[in-house]
Amino acid sequence: MSLPTTPKLPVAVEKPTAYTFDLGHLMAEDPNSISLDKSDLEQSLAEVARDGAQVLINQLLTTCALTSTTDGVLLTLPQPTTRLPREKPIPQVKPPTKWERFAAKKGIKAKTREARRNLAYDETTGEWTRKWGYKGLNKKGEDAPIMEVDMEAERTRKEGTSIRGDGRRERKEKIKRNERKMRKNQRDAAESRK
Repeated sequence: MSLPTTPKLPVAVEKPTAYTFDLGHLMAEDPNSISLDKSDLEQSLAEVARDGAQVLINQLLTTCALTSTTDGVLLTLPQPTTRLPREKPIPQVKPPTKWERFAAKKGIKAKTREARRNLAYDETTGEWTRKWGYKGLNKKGEDAPIMEVDMEAERTRKEGTSIRGDGRRERKEKIKRNERKMRKNQRDAAESRK
């Protein structure tokens, strides 16, 4: 049994008015009116789409530079000429925060991936442990049974507090202070945008 063969369609597409192209966006615009056959709508739409694709491929192969590489043949597209519409405007560049201005002035760079890792080598145990968080190095010595007491600090201590909670209290205060500064920086940046 042999399969029915479809006739080869011509490579050149003839239209009364020529297509306009934007090869940077791979776009071909047909200014001609389209007449569709209502009885076989799918077939007539497929013919219109095939003609548009054929004209675009012809234009690409005749006007764009072709280069041969080990991976195959590359076609270099020109820059797009049609400006595409946007739904929303281009976002405004945010002004730098107080910290970003300070970091730029002092030459402070962002931390690398290795510096952000939450692991540090503990020489007393000879193992890699967390820098902070659960059983972190910043809490080292807080759970020791015997702690050294500074008598001057003990005299000025608030009533109801103990030396055991000092490290935790300091960390909590530092977090609150940083959050206050962050909110202030955000307010300052929002005011400078106005």
